[in-house]
Amino acid sequence: MLLCPHFCDLAAHGRLAVNVLDAGSLLTAFGALGVAVVLFAETGLLVGFFLPGDSLLFTAGLLCVPGGTGVHLSLSQVLVAAVGGALAGAQVGYWIGRRGGRALLARSRSRNLHEGAERAEELLERYGHAKAIVLARFIPVVRTVLNPLAGALDVPARVFILWQVIGGLVWTVGLVLAGYALGSSIPNVDRYLLPLVALIVLLSLLPLAREVLRSRRARRDRGAAGGEV
Repeated sequence: MLLCPHFCDLAAHGRLAVNVLDAGSLLTAFGALGVAVVLFAETGLLVGFFLPGDSLLFTAGLLCVPGGTGVHLSLSQVLVAAVGGALAGAQVGYWIGRRGGRALLARSRSRNLHEGAERAEELLERYGHAKAIVLARFIPVVRTVLNPLAGALDVPARVFILWQVIGGLVWTVGLVLAGYALGSSIPNVDRYLLPLVALIVLLSLLPLAREVLRSRRARRDRGAAGGEV
């Protein structure tokens, strides 16, 4: 069963309060099913750009280790849910882009979403379709907007499917197994869940920060070059 057993207990006592920004809260309430839903929304729906994909995968891997002091999840269920949610979400995002992704982005008032779209388009131009689709999986916000953007830019469907599957597998399985490996090597590591999740979030933001700084330097250099002409 994909739902975490604690979900039923919490609901029965009327104490279910889920924080969608907190990986631990999501996993406690919904278990592996929560992983699938969050990854689908984050990678397939533009409204899901704020969801905690990286920290959710890593935390889920930690909670799959037997003998923990809190919630315990099934590693096989988490892997299936993570892969299924991430791959299905990317394909839906691509389809949305084909049907009018540019218009949806234009109507959005989210600054983060528009900045993510700029980064995604830069990745596609700088690295080409294959590498950009894989790299985007590891960059928050960018992985949300690149899929519909790829559809809007008419990236060939076969190319997108191949590389989104490769990137999705590496991202989901890699982070889940990284969490599982750490939890297996350090006894009671789930006691340090909050600082570990904070570290994962920080590390996941580094590629985005690097791309933002690189883009600003490039614009500044172009402005300086234009001023010299």
